[in-house]
Formats: sequence, C-alpha cells, structure tokens
Amino acid sequence: MRKIVLASSSPRRREILKNTGIKFTIDHAECDESLHSFKDPHKLARELSERKALAVAHRHGDALVIAADTFIVFKDKLMGKPHTDKEALRMLAQLNGKTHSVITGFTIIDTKNNKKVSKSVETRVFFNKMSADDLKAYVKTGEPLDKAGAYAIQGRGAFLVKKIEGDYLNVVGLPLAELLNTLKKFGIDISNIAEG
Repeated sequence: MRKIVLASSSPRRREILKNTGIKFTIDHAECDESLHSFKDPHKLARELSERKALAVAHRHGDALVIAADTFIVFKDKLMGKPHTDKEALRMLAQLNGKTHSVITGFTIIDTKNNKKVSKSVETRVFFNKMSADDLKAYVKTGEPLDKAGAYAIQGRGAFLVKKIEGDYLNVVGLPLAELLNTLKKFGIDISNIAEG
C-alpha cells in the first residue's frame, strides 16, 4: 500500500485515522495557523489544510500526505483554540445555549504526481444552556485548552452539547466519511484494508 503521512500532531486526528486500519506515519506541519479575516470560512479551512499539507509534502516522495484544520464559526466570527483559562471561559460563555458551526478543511496531496484535493465539511452544534458555575468547573478540568471552541465533544465537553447536525467526527477534528471517500480517488479503499 502507498505510504500515507498525516501532517498533524493532533492525538484526536491520529486516533480517528488509526481506527480505520490504515497504516500511516506522523509528520507535524510547522506553519502559520492564525485565523485571518475571511469571507468564506470553507475556503479558509481548505486553504489552511493545504498550507499544512504543502509544508510536509516536500519531505516525502511517493506518498499521500493528509492535513486538516478545524475551527468554529459563530455569528460570522472565527473561533480557534484558547490558550488560557480566561480565553476558554469567554469562548464557552459566547457559545452557551446557542448554535455554532464546526468546519474542517482537509487536503490530500499525492507527492508522486502532485495530484491534490481539498475539501471542507460543516457540522452544526447546538449547545445546552449551562450555568456559569458549570462552565467554570469545566474550564478547571483543563480539557478546553487547545481545543477549537474550547470544548471536546468526545470528552467531558459532551455535557455541553444538546444535539448536532452532520458528521460527529468532524467536530472531533477529522470528517472521516468524506476523507475515506476522497482517498478512494487516490487508490486507497478502506474495504480492502485487512485487519491488523
């Protein structure tokens, strides 16, 4: 099978891809992930994922490089990852009892022939209305730090979520169904991968 490289240091993306049985290596992309002004969040998500993939692609001949970038859009504003408890609490207070979108862009580059595909997936997330004390207690767990929108739907942050519309794994950080369908265009078919 082709060499596959995941250009991400995210343990969540690693776990999602590992669960498919696909064998891959990790090569963290060092590039600017700042969220610039935007008109189209989907375009921005694709561009950021492409930037990550390109940062790694030149180091791997004859490989498929996969990169992704996830952020939140709330009231036409982008939300990235909080780096302090205060920032996390501010984000959660904004999202509290409201609806937001989680957008992940991903790019696959075939370094053998420079074939490249970038796509983006959107999931709507509806938050429960939580008390200020609940939000503070959640921030104290440390889980919100370095998570887009200051919560982890696959962890303790699940209590914040009333319902979602769309791909759950997209909220975790990698829209697996769309990624696997796109990998078929590169000759990787999940149904042909043996266990173990």
